[in-house]
Amino acid sequence: MLKILFITAHPYLPQMQGGLQSSANQLCRDLVERGHKVAVLGALISGDLIGWMARIKMQINKRLFGCKVSRDIRLGYPVWRTWFPWEAVEYVANREKANLIVVMAVKPVLMALAARPTEIPVLLMLQDVEFSQHAARFEHLGDIPCIANSRFTAEKYRSKYGVDPIVIYPFMSLEKYKTEPTRENVTFINPVPEKGRDIAVQIARLCPDIPFSFVEAWPLSNEQRRELIQNLSGLSNVTLSPPQKDMRRVYGKSKILLAPSVWEEAYGMVVTEAQISGIPAIASRRGGLPEAVGPGGLLLDPEGPIEDWVQAVRKLWQDERAYADLSAAALAYAQRPEMQSDFQADAYEQALLKAAGKQKIAKRA
Repeated sequence: MLKILFITAHPYLPQMQGGLQSSANQLCRDLVERGHKVAVLGALISGDLIGWMARIKMQINKRLFGCKVSRDIRLGYPVWRTWFPWEAVEYVANREKANLIVVMAVKPVLMALAARPTEIPVLLMLQDVEFSQHAARFEHLGDIPCIANSRFTAEKYRSKYGVDPIVIYPFMSLEKYKTEPTRENVTFINPVPEKGRDIAVQIARLCPDIPFSFVEAWPLSNEQRRELIQNLSGLSNVTLSPPQKDMRRVYGKSKILLAPSVWEEAYGMVVTEAQISGIPAIASRRGGLPEAVGPGGLLLDPEGPIEDWVQAVRKLWQDERAYADLSAAALAYAQRPEMQSDFQADAYEQALLKAAGKQKIAKRA
């Protein structure tokens, strides 16, 4: 049995809803079912009930044990939260008696280096290609085992740092997203600039006869929210929704997933989440998105003419034959073996055991 501590400088569920968080949560739950113990250390966001309660717990813990950190088990396993997670790695690892530390995205190199004093084996999950956000020099990690969330991510790190990551796609439960869509709108998830917010707004403005659903994911600052609402002003065909715990409520009304990211997505979990229900994607030909979309959608240049994006949306919205073909392709692609939960869980478990220096187990039937 492993005692695994997942660490990240990102906020965690339920304070932040995103691909990293949902994938990690599903992986943690599956590992628990397989007999392992898990815990997560992440950053804290103030301003909500969890933040308020955590601040009180942090003050108490600081007085009693000398570390300003809070702990809750609302997800069914321990989640530790604090302002600066890298300062609490050693304390939390000792409290959880961890025999493996798994580093997730956001300041990953800083977090991995913070784990060194524990002398506990460390596994690094490569979940983005934002090298400037490592917060420390990758070369200082030396020989460290890595898991990449796509072939694109693995190749980027292989070329840059000479590591040889194992590729395991983001962990997800297909049943959690599977639905029977009523095909009522074009869905755009996480309306922030990096995800192609401005492209999505332009498309919606040029397609006033087509309903669009914009769904928040990452927390928006007051300034970001004001800017978003201003951009959507006058667009009666766009509905803006807060983050959703059950994404089936979103995909249940979706006909097309729009993913016009302008940055290099490492993979693009929302694409697979949609494809599980036969919802094709119109996405950027950038980063790991082509790998996520496969044959189940259309790929466009995020810097190309907006008319190309509008034409693609209208084609899938109006051409029933073209839509049916891509919908079938999307469904089939989402069901490829490497996206199945048992396949992924086996792959993760083997990688975790190897990183912890444990003997490999036989693959489950």
